[in-house]
Amino acid sequence: MIQKKLLACLLLFSCRICLAQQSAYRDSIRNYIHNYVEHHDVVSGDDIKYFRFFEPDSTYNINATFKKVEDGPWFSMETSGPKKKTFRVYGIAEFRIHDTVVTLRIYQSQDLMQDSQYRQYLFLPFTDITTGMETYHTGRYLDFSMGDIKNGKLRIDFNKAYNPSCAYVSGKYNCPVPPRENSLPVAIKAGEMNFDKKK
Repeated sequence: MIQKKLLACLLLFSCRICLAQQSAYRDSIRNYIHNYVEHHDVVSGDDIKYFRFFEPDSTYNINATFKKVEDGPWFSMETSGPKKKTFRVYGIAEFRIHDTVVTLRIYQSQDLMQDSQYRQYLFLPFTDITTGMETYHTGRYLDFSMGDIKNGKLRIDFNKAYNPSCAYVSGKYNCPVPPRENSLPVAIKAGEMNFDKKK
């Protein structure tokens, strides 16, 4: 009897810790979104009311296995404009989501390698089942630094996925278009949704 009560207490305590952690995580994502909106490079003023985001969900905060690709070939990534951009696959992230094992390519920009400030920059453009419906029709982005890769792991938090600049202004930017190899066969209901203002 005492053992059962002790077990029940431990389970209750564990649940409370779990709920507290989830609440703290949601608050951290809401703060992240607030800062993202307040300091946005393209949208400002009254137009910030048109931003929309999925509710923070720790399910989409994933610790992926990362495998570096040594000396991947450079290629021209399509963009929304006339000017293509040169990237190479820096590595491949693999993880399970919604009972599906998926992979995503993480890219390195040739141009940014020449800039000391962005030399460590890595880029993840992707599409998923929500693309073109709940989320921007071309796809969304995530950014990383090489230092984010630790012991063959990369934390991918889709709650921080954001829209390209082209989602807000047409014809002004050359936004990279996610390659087909980064099309996920699952719905990523996390991060930024469609911008709700007609362009």
